[in-house]
Amino acid sequence: MTGRGEPPEGPPDNTGGEDEYRSLVFDESFVRAARLQEFSAQERMGMHARAVRSLPGRGTRRRRPRAGIALVLLIALAFVAAVYLGFRNPYPTPVGRRAEPLQTTVIPLAPEGRVPGGTAESLLDGGPAAAHATGASGINLPSVRRTKNFSDSQVSMALTTVKDYLVNSSLDPDVITGGVVRPVGRLLDPDQTAQFDRSMESPAADGRHSATGWLVRFDPAEVELADPDIRAHGTLSYAEAGADTLEVVSDHTFTYALRPALPGPHRADGASLFTVRRVLHFLLDREDIRLHRLEVRSAYVQAGPQSCSAVTTGALRPLLAGGRADTRGPAGTDPYATGVPSAALCGTLAVTSPTQAPLRGPDASRSPRSRP
Repeated sequence: MTGRGEPPEGPPDNTGGEDEYRSLVFDESFVRAARLQEFSAQERMGMHARAVRSLPGRGTRRRRPRAGIALVLLIALAFVAAVYLGFRNPYPTPVGRRAEPLQTTVIPLAPEGRVPGGTAESLLDGGPAAAHATGASGINLPSVRRTKNFSDSQVSMALTTVKDYLVNSSLDPDVITGGVVRPVGRLLDPDQTAQFDRSMESPAADGRHSATGWLVRFDPAEVELADPDIRAHGTLSYAEAGADTLEVVSDHTFTYALRPALPGPHRADGASLFTVRRVLHFLLDREDIRLHRLEVRSAYVQAGPQSCSAVTTGALRPLLAGGRADTRGPAGTDPYATGVPSAALCGTLAVTSPTQAPLRGPDASRSPRSRP
């Protein structure tokens, strides 16, 4: 009879030695009630970590949207701050101002008798321009002081730009007798470029397209410089024309020694003087000052000796040594003609002293005597 602890088929063959769990027996109900659990690698290594990662709770899911909203708000605040600082820029924003067309008045000055001649040196050193400086040294800048809206450096840059324009348009031999225009045109505001180009290519006596309003020019087929030293004398002044614009006024007299453009050798005493007085009004806004350019608002020019009938829109027509003005007056104006009206003006060249006489306005140029 078998015992209760032995299986029906008899006791097992314990060839491997004493079995220490032999007396331990689990009934069927205990086995069925047992809970099976597979431990993770960390648990099997003794770390006793959880086998399955816990899913985030409600609190965690709520924190993530809040973080996103905070990031969006931070970006929006940064954008608003950038816009605010842009409007609060300490550097003034350039004002979009268009340059006006140049208004020109060119008046020939006729001599009362024959044009005196001589050597260029004797005429320049013994004539009315004897005390005047030579070349660019005759164009002196005034003392520079800041204005209400422009700094010292901005005023100085504006005056330097105006001086460069005067040098290029009145003293450069390539411009005066060579027909070169680029040194002058590159200093102009782009809004005046088209008007300047038309004045050079198709000059007209309409008060806007006279080449001699922009620069001093002689016909190289008729005259040439007898001496490269050109005398210059005058003043520069400046003032604010608005919160964003400087106005500079130049009033200078330029004296040239000329002779006929003839082939072969020239007579040493065949030179004569020609005088040009230019009163120019310039406007420069902040962008013009920064880019070294300007707007020529008006040009009032007196030049002689010339005949009153001379056409000076494309080039000045000097009377040389021994020459005499013709008896004809200025070209007439037909009030019945169509197109842009023009009025010819002329003055009389009368030099009485080496000092510069005050310049009278355009209306005074109709007087029978006018000093350059």
